[in-house]
Amino acid sequence: MNKLQPLLLAALSFMLTLPGALAAGDPAAGQQKSATCAACHGPDGNSPTDQYPKIAGQNAGYLVKQLREFKEGVRVNAIMSGMVAALSEQDMEDLAAFYESQAPDYGTADPELAPAGEGLYRGGDLARGIPACAACHGPAGLGNPAALFPRLSGQYSVYTDSQLKAFRSMQRANDAGQMMRNVAAKLSDGDIQALSSYTQGLRQD
Repeated sequence: MNKLQPLLLAALSFMLTLPGALAAGDPAAGQQKSATCAACHGPDGNSPTDQYPKIAGQNAGYLVKQLREFKEGVRVNAIMSGMVAALSEQDMEDLAAFYESQAPDYGTADPELAPAGEGLYRGGDLARGIPACAACHGPAGLGNPAALFPRLSGQYSVYTDSQLKAFRSMQRANDAGQMMRNVAAKLSDGDIQALSSYTQGLRQD
């Protein structure tokens, strides 16, 4: 036997124990498991109310990360903590695959806020040390799946506003390297309102 084979087999066995080594999520299985999620997020992930976020079309890797962190208590939300308590890693992968496969609904931006929101989103504010949102979330707001940066396109402005303020107050702290907390700390309420409105209407035509 090749001397490297035992090492390769050991490495493979170790990798298969990692969460990321699970079988890819199954959208059909995820749909079957999504019944309880539909009460808040809608049957296809397009929440009928801005009290809860739209997750249709959201990047699967990002969704798995959030579900896992709700379960671990890294991200705190009383409703979600209870909802994810019994989910296995495969359940999370399946649910994420289902919601990623769904078409998101889009909203519209307030025309009075859109210019300021677009300016910050696309160009940032060098004088205040605010980077362009598009650098991480993409010019069309589709996010960066490889980096686990979420899709923002079409998200309810009320939800985006609440999350930016949660990052700013350090109430939400599940961003790698405090990336979002550092950015949000420099945003005024007006900045947040403009960005949230702009991304609600942002779409890839």
